[in-house]
Amino acid sequence: MTPEEFRAAAHELVDWIADRRIDVESRRVLPDVRPGDIVSQFPTSPPNGDSTAAEMLADLEAVVAPGNTEVQHPMHFGWFPANASLSSILGDIASSGISALGISWESSPSLTEVEEVVVDWLRQLCGLSDQWSGVIQDTASTACLVAMFAARERATDHAQIGAGTLGFGKRLHVYTTSEGHSSVRKAALLAGYAADDIRVIDVDPWTRDMIASQLGAVMAADTAAGGVPAIVVASLGSTAVTAFDPLPDIVSIAGAHGAWVHVDAAMAGAAMMLPERRDQFLGIEDADSISWNPHKWMGTILDTSLMYLRDPDHLIRVMSTNPSYLRSTTGGEATQYRDWGIPLGRRFRALKLWYQLSIDGPESVRVRLRRDLDNATWFASQITAMEHWDVVAPVRLQTVCVRHAPPELGCDSEAVSDHNLAWARAINESGQAFMSPSRLDGGWIVRVSVGTESTERHHLERLLELMVEHAG
Repeated sequence: MTPEEFRAAAHELVDWIADRRIDVESRRVLPDVRPGDIVSQFPTSPPNGDSTAAEMLADLEAVVAPGNTEVQHPMHFGWFPANASLSSILGDIASSGISALGISWESSPSLTEVEEVVVDWLRQLCGLSDQWSGVIQDTASTACLVAMFAARERATDHAQIGAGTLGFGKRLHVYTTSEGHSSVRKAALLAGYAADDIRVIDVDPWTRDMIASQLGAVMAADTAAGGVPAIVVASLGSTAVTAFDPLPDIVSIAGAHGAWVHVDAAMAGAAMMLPERRDQFLGIEDADSISWNPHKWMGTILDTSLMYLRDPDHLIRVMSTNPSYLRSTTGGEATQYRDWGIPLGRRFRALKLWYQLSIDGPESVRVRLRRDLDNATWFASQITAMEHWDVVAPVRLQTVCVRHAPPELGCDSEAVSDHNLAWARAINESGQAFMSPSRLDGGWIVRVSVGTESTERHHLERLLELMVEHAG
């Protein structure tokens, strides 16, 4: 493909993308496909390279797009907001167009230094002090894994340069709750912690926040038994019910044992951009690392996850590699982001944040977040006012957890659970809206995650109608 051929094809592709965003509401939210439906529409042999860009666009429209869950749809209430603002898509296109090689400062000074600038912009917008230094990871799952490595090496006084954790000879403990993201356990196992040494601390039965007193008791018992508390992963805005662990108490308890505190605020971190919401993040300045995802509620297209550290030099010591072909000519003057995470090659992700903040502006994000918070509060009030419907967890931000308990099911908790799963599935399969059920107290409830960029009050009104219709 020549540059001129690319120019023509790219114009058509961008028009197609814009048209899809304009008419997103006319499509199903959940695609009407079954496993294998998309595979069956592709040839079994590799292509010969004789397709035109126009033919590719036609196949994109006819084959690929119909199998996509429309997370930009205003009736998408599943999982978490996965917004992809059009301004950040421009940044993503620019990143691909520049085609930077992000393996060192020398390979792309701009990639490194623009990233330094934008992560500091977000630090300021979130009200964090200048003690924090940031990096863009792909997801909060990766940030959690990186924190596990850092905590392991601090707890073992850098055992990796010697005999490793086996040579260290003591059990290393990880602390989380049942509300902690699934990536916490996965990261712990990948980082070499034993499954038996992952402690799941009890939560408050209503808020689902970690019970700090139990954390203290379990840490003390582990220490008395000769173990080493290595890391606590605190959830600020958990996925299932938006639980907020008591961070001031956690950092105090962890500090007494020398344990690392990693804050997982993947979805909720965007709320730090609202000054009136920062009380929910008290204690965050005393953590060791923080991660949150602009590619969720804030609206920067995937994959854009921020990780902040109070002691980046420690992380660099843990993660750094310095082969001869990457030796720096700048000494210690330049940041080498390859030493802040796992991959050597990195994309120019910072352009997505630069474009969004520069074109849309932070205030547009704040306005939208406040709209979503108001809509979630309104929605919860409507649920509470309806007979046999309940809000089953506090509405801390924009997620409303609901359950319908029809009187004919009585106290049969299993039947009520199956009923809620059934009506949610019916709505999802209709294509008119999408919600993600979740297990809570042993039974199924339904999460309504408000926050898609295009979702307005009338969409929630329509969702209520669908819920009443399908729940009976």
